[in-house]
Amino acid sequence: MLKGFFNVPPPQNEPVLNYGPRSVERAALKAALNEARAKKIDIPMYIGGKEVFTGKKLEIRPPHDHKHVLATFSEGDASHVTAAIDAALAAKADWEDLPWEQRAAIFLKAAELLAGPYRSKVNAATMLGQSKNAYQAEIDAACELIDFLRFNVEYMTEIYKQQPPISGKGVWNRVEQRPLEGFVFALTPFNFTAIAGNLPTSAAMMGNVVVWKPAYTQIYAANVLMQVFIEAGMPAGVINLIYVDGPVAGDVIFNHPDFAGIHFTGSTKVFQNIWQTIGTNIHKYKTYPRIVGETGGKDFVLAHPSANADVVSTALVRGAFEYQGQKCSAASRAYVPASLWPAVKANMKRDITSFKIGPVEDFENFINAVITEASFDKLASYIDAAKADENVEIVAGGGYDKTKGWFVEPTVLRVDDPYYVTMCEELFGPVLTIYVYEDGKFDEILDIVDKTSIYALTGSIISQDRYAIARATHHLRNAAGNFYINDKPTGAVVGQQPFGGARGSGTDDKAGSMINLLRWVSPRTIKETFDPPKDYRYPFLAKEI
Repeated sequence: MLKGFFNVPPPQNEPVLNYGPRSVERAALKAALNEARAKKIDIPMYIGGKEVFTGKKLEIRPPHDHKHVLATFSEGDASHVTAAIDAALAAKADWEDLPWEQRAAIFLKAAELLAGPYRSKVNAATMLGQSKNAYQAEIDAACELIDFLRFNVEYMTEIYKQQPPISGKGVWNRVEQRPLEGFVFALTPFNFTAIAGNLPTSAAMMGNVVVWKPAYTQIYAANVLMQVFIEAGMPAGVINLIYVDGPVAGDVIFNHPDFAGIHFTGSTKVFQNIWQTIGTNIHKYKTYPRIVGETGGKDFVLAHPSANADVVSTALVRGAFEYQGQKCSAASRAYVPASLWPAVKANMKRDITSFKIGPVEDFENFINAVITEASFDKLASYIDAAKADENVEIVAGGGYDKTKGWFVEPTVLRVDDPYYVTMCEELFGPVLTIYVYEDGKFDEILDIVDKTSIYALTGSIISQDRYAIARATHHLRNAAGNFYINDKPTGAVVGQQPFGGARGSGTDDKAGSMINLLRWVSPRTIKETFDPPKDYRYPFLAKEI
């Protein structure tokens, strides 16, 4: 065995390629898109290092072109969940005994594969399967996931370096970070390929074994990630990728005595149900499971009367409508002072009118489709209700069409009631609701912003008045786990802005930070005494002379 205190390569954020006309990366991505569309693949589950196919095939279709079949995948049942748990537990001893630098090398190699030979493939898969444009796919499936892998390796070493600062005379105190006793369940969302990759790998990096269930609408790119992990040297059984209906998987996993933790991103309702189930079954487990989850938001932009109207409108159109508003950080409610509203409104209408909407294969399209017909129908119902409400103004958009794909126009609503339904409920789509307030009521608006939603994920203050910035930053300290000053509330970067919120938005364990990795280890303190006592008697027991 090698011996040494090893330094990992210093992590740096992966540069974002621009995919401009006639660029090398644009040509490579176009070729990858054409190749993916030209064939229909059959995607297996990966259990214990084996590709597992079943007789039940479900189709994957691009949200922006729902008549085209990209792939089929094999849906599993309870037996496959059990097989994945068994495979994980069988791999556990060898994986957790593997020296940390050997684990690190796997994930650093995965990052390089994503940065190089797999970049176009994983971006194309994300574009086609999740209807992301080239830029949104690049910052997600390539750059953010690469950053997660590189920075998490660095954080892992920092955790291992943390040791007791004092060892008394003749004593050596030390701490080791053990993997959790059991397996971790990674339940990942559709909207970010990077999250789908980070949730299982962050736990595995710390020596844990994982059962990974992605959203069905993300399987097309998840399959590419699994190929990357395997090529990077991930041993069989360390991460097991299954496609099983959520309640079926949960019934097996949350009743298993070796269930040790869940790493989750998804809806608040699902997470609350999972937490309740874990609580009900707590007596069945060998250890108290770690529960880590990020569950969405109703994210705000608050403009102060001193704000620049161009800054406000740009933050709103980017923050609300990039990736069709299907980001848990997306701006979906805004508060604009009356003095600024005419200019902000004009700017937004101008910009939204210039948006091109259509399939991701056309790089001129800024807006693509929402993820499913169910999402489309939900958004259409809220838009229709707003159209029928005399207290709501349709400032922009309001249209939708499912003929070719699940296309919903970027829609801006202005409401008279700051507690109107679309100011409070998470829609997860391209709908932004704005309340216009009187300039002199900024302090009142701070209270409204803080109390309107159950969520507390992201938010921003836009102002040129430092006193107003300071008041908002303090007053809204519990309203957002990621708070932005003079910027949109989206676009957190690994290594720069650790991401997560509290209240109804989750456990705030900050993906992309050491905080998150600490949840996947169980510390053991070791005290070694070199010259131990050989007599129980202490000096104070001696008889007075």
